[in-house]
This record gives sequence, C-alpha cells and structure tokens, in this order.
Amino acid sequence: MTATVDREHLLTSVEMAHFVSHGAIALEGVVPEEMNERAIDVLDAGIPGHPYSTPLDTAFPRGTFVRELLDLPVVAGAVQSLVGPDPVIDHHAVHVRPPRGGEAQNMHADAIFDTRTDAFDAQLMYYPREVTLEQGGTLSVPGTHLRRTNESGIGRYQNLAGQTRLTCPAGTIVLLHHGIWHGGRRNDSDVARYMFKIRFNPTVRQLRLWNTDDIDDPGVLRELTTSFGWSRAPEARLELVNRAKLWRTLTGDQLFDIDNYLTREQLRPQLVAPGATDVRLGSNATAAGWGL
Repeated sequence: MTATVDREHLLTSVEMAHFVSHGAIALEGVVPEEMNERAIDVLDAGIPGHPYSTPLDTAFPRGTFVRELLDLPVVAGAVQSLVGPDPVIDHHAVHVRPPRGGEAQNMHADAIFDTRTDAFDAQLMYYPREVTLEQGGTLSVPGTHLRRTNESGIGRYQNLAGQTRLTCPAGTIVLLHHGIWHGGRRNDSDVARYMFKIRFNPTVRQLRLWNTDDIDDPGVLRELTTSFGWSRAPEARLELVNRAKLWRTLTGDQLFDIDNYLTREQLRPQLVAPGATDVRLGSNATAAGWGL
C-alpha cells in the first residue's frame, strides 16, 4: 500500500476521536456499484489465504480485486489513518450467510486477552450488498473495545444496552478496533449476505497518522466523552480513562486528560516530607539530612 495518501482522504481528528470512543467507524456506500457487482463472483470463488504477517503488497498485489478495493482513496486514507502505511495482514476471510440460514454467533472479541495499550489492530469489513435488518447483519456493542476480555469470555452475554445491528447500503466499509464485542446474526431473508474481512497489523507507531488540522476542534472532546447504555456512571469513568490513555498514545500529548481521571491515577509524588525517613536511603537518612 502506498505511503502517500492525499491528506484530504485521511480521517479527521473528530473521526479518530469517534473511533477511539466507539471502536468503529463506517464509510457508507463508498465502493462504486460496478465493483460491488464484481465482488460477488470474486468472493464466491474464494480469496487465497496467506501466512500471518504477510506484507500487503504480497497478499494483494496490484491488479487484484482486493487491492483495487484497498486503493480507493477514501478506503486507503482511513486504513492509513488507523494503522499507518504498509501494514501487514493478520488474516482475512470471506463470510457468506445463505438465505434463511446460519446461526447467531455468541458475542465475542477477535482476540485473546490483549495487554497492549500502545497499539491496536484494525479490521476492515466490506459489504458489497445492502444489509437489511432481516438479513441479520453484524451485532456489535459500541465502546466495548477498551474493556479487555478473552475472546469467548463474553459469550454468555446477549442483548447488552446500547448494542447495534448493522444495516447499510451496498458498498459500505466498516473499520473496527480488534477488541470490540460483536457477533454475526442469522440471515432470515431470501438473499445471501456477503462480508469480506481483513485484519491489519501496524508496522509503525500509531502516532498522528490522520489529518490533525482539527486537533483542537471541540468535537474531539464531545466524541471522546460519548456515553453508552451498557456502561453508566460512575463505572463509565473507567472508559473515559481508557480513552484518554489511547488518545495520549495516538497524539503524543502526555498531558491530555478527561476530567482529570487519568491525572489522578498517575499521581506518584517522589518528594520526601521534611523530617520523614526514607528507608531506601538508610534508617538514619532523613529528608532534611539529604537535602530533599
């Protein structure tokens, strides 16, 4: 994938803040209809797999349908904004739900318990046909991506407050944080439902990869403080802390905070009070004696 995407096609700071709070961003109807029509035959034929960490240029060289999809300016700009230039492929898959077929998946996250706080993977989901409510669509719970869990550890939960069912026009691309809680629904329509998924691993620091011209827009904070039904005050403050941590990583601004929650958490005074003994310096050492 080219490392030079025009700035106008990158995500904005407000859109990135939306991704940080929601764990997803949708690009509705951005794929031309002509490509959507060709996509069905391509997906029916199958797309060969590749080993973990295959470079994008190797997995999907120029001239292939998938590369044509990824090179659409709006798609290339969104992917680069999230994972940077030249990501590698974690895995990809074609998912087809036949008419009146399939079972609803249990809720899950596409990852084992993930301890990373300074990086994330992005998953692209492409829907070449319109997805209606009757066709099932993907169920997801916005804002759950930073509430870390083992892949199937949430399988017993259903119908969480604030969950959404994807409906979208043909040619829609949805980009997800790899940790978001989700599950495919059964298809109760007479039309097959198609989805193609790619998971990208970044190869660079995810630092200010988007168009930061609006970094001080008030809309950034509005997006970062979005609330969801499944997480209510005061527990919702934990999500504000998690978002502030991720925003610090993405922007490099180590002073960013939301309502001082993260600042309080990181308060670690190192000065020793006058007359107090610092056992690390010896039993007879006092703050005054050491000039502290």
